[in-house]
Amino acid sequence: MGGVTAEEYGRQLALLLPPGQAWTNDPDSNLARLLCGLGASLARAHRRADDLFNETDGGQAFETLDRWEAQLGLPDNCSVQGSQTIQERVQAVLAKLLDAGGMSRADFLALAEVMGYPNATITEFGARRYGRARMGEAYGGEDWENAWQLNLPASLVIERRHGRSAMGEPYRVWGDSQFECVMHKRKPAGSILTFTYGDN
Repeated sequence: MGGVTAEEYGRQLALLLPPGQAWTNDPDSNLARLLCGLGASLARAHRRADDLFNETDGGQAFETLDRWEAQLGLPDNCSVQGSQTIQERVQAVLAKLLDAGGMSRADFLALAEVMGYPNATITEFGARRYGRARMGEAYGGEDWENAWQLNLPASLVIERRHGRSAMGEPYRVWGDSQFECVMHKRKPAGSILTFTYGDN
C-alpha cells in the first residue's frame, strides 16, 4: 500500500472542480495551495487507513496488539512475564496464528521459522539394534527411540526496530526460553526433546 501525498490529493480535488474560467490551473495559485492543504488531511486519513489495514494482520499489529493477545490467550505460561519486547509479543501472536497443530518434522520446522529460527534442523535418534547397527554408530538404549533434537543457530538476538518497539525496551535481547517452552508444549507425549545452539 503506497501512501498518496497531499499534492496528489490536491490534484485530484482540482479535477473535481466544475469547468470554467473561474478556476485557475496555475499550480502556484491560492486555489492550488488551498486544495493541497485540503489534500493533506485526506493523505493523513489515507495513511491511517493503511495503518488500520495492517492491524488486521497479527504479524504487523502494533496498536491492536493487546487485542490480538487477548483473543489468542496471550500471554500464556510460555511467555516471559514482564520483559517481552513488542517484537517478541508479535512473534508469539504469529506463532499462535500459524500453528496448525501438526506433529511432523515440517510442522515443527515451520513453527521454528515463525519464531525466528529459519535455519533450524531436526536430528532424530534411535536405539541401537543388534544386526542393524554398524561399527562407529552412536550407541543408544531404548529411551533414544523417542529422543529428538532441535539444532538452532548460536543464539537468537532480537534487535530493536524503529516504529516496532516501545519506549524503554532494550536495544537487543538474547534468550530462547519462550521458544523452548512452546516446543516442549507441542512435542509428542512421551518424547524427549533437546536443543543445541551453534555448532555444538
